[in-house]
Amino acid sequence: MSGGILPKEFDASLQGRIAQLPHVASTTSVLMQMLSIEDAPMMMVSGREWGGFTWDKLKLVEGRMPHDGAEKAVVLGRLAAEVLKKKVGDKVQIEVDELPVVGIVDGQALVENGAIILSLSVLQAVTGNEGKVNFIDVRVTPKTTKEDMARLCQKVKEIFPIGRAMVANEVVGTSQGFRIARAMSWGTSLLAIVVGVLGVMNTMMMTVFERTQEICILLAIGWKRGRIMRMVLWESALLGFLGGVTGTLLGVAGVKLLVTAPAMRGLLEPDLSPRLLFTAVAIATVVGVISGLYPAWRSSNLRPGQALHG
Repeated sequence: MSGGILPKEFDASLQGRIAQLPHVASTTSVLMQMLSIEDAPMMMVSGREWGGFTWDKLKLVEGRMPHDGAEKAVVLGRLAAEVLKKKVGDKVQIEVDELPVVGIVDGQALVENGAIILSLSVLQAVTGNEGKVNFIDVRVTPKTTKEDMARLCQKVKEIFPIGRAMVANEVVGTSQGFRIARAMSWGTSLLAIVVGVLGVMNTMMMTVFERTQEICILLAIGWKRGRIMRMVLWESALLGFLGGVTGTLLGVAGVKLLVTAPAMRGLLEPDLSPRLLFTAVAIATVVGVISGLYPAWRSSNLRPGQALHG
């Protein structure tokens, strides 16, 4: 059930009905909220059912875990601790309650490391959401097929028609926020490509104009028009390649500066894989070649006699 960035809360009793479905090995409930925490305008706060498997992947870096589900205490993801400037023994204010930080954890993922994590019952009490959750995580039995998963999702939808049941690795890709971000990314990339094509084409046209006499002389001494075209295209491709390398280096530096900015720390995880960087340079080179097609054609259609007008 959608409610902006995070799903709306629903009754936690739904967990018992889902746990009885075929192929369900275990379930656990989670209440996640985006809250203003002290100086941080927006931070993920994750209340997890005590003893549930969502606690298992948290690797303790410092301090300890809460003693039990009733202890009014929190653990912080590594990035959350940096953003809030908190260490073990400090207190974090959530709504009107001040809760001690008993541990720092590494959750192996950006969402986990940027979150404040505590017992579900404690977060429900602090925020006034007793008996409410907005996620039910499900572990399926071994050897469950994709067809079984699809049927399980359908049965969950039958139990809770206004909710959504998805396989974990499909959640991000199907979320509205992700789709909007991806559309904006593609739109920005397309605009950048168009601007790049026009910019390189203008540069190559000016180059051809300034070198008209040189090109005409080359034609006069026997250069084939195809060779002239290849010369201009190679220059255009080299311009695109060098522009791609320079732009990629500047982009990497800009992203690294952005993720260290106080307002963005813990909210972004840059993808700077070699494959992505190579793709960016390759696209820039292709843009260079495309941009040089018209100038290359124009240069190959010059007449040797035009050199006399230089």
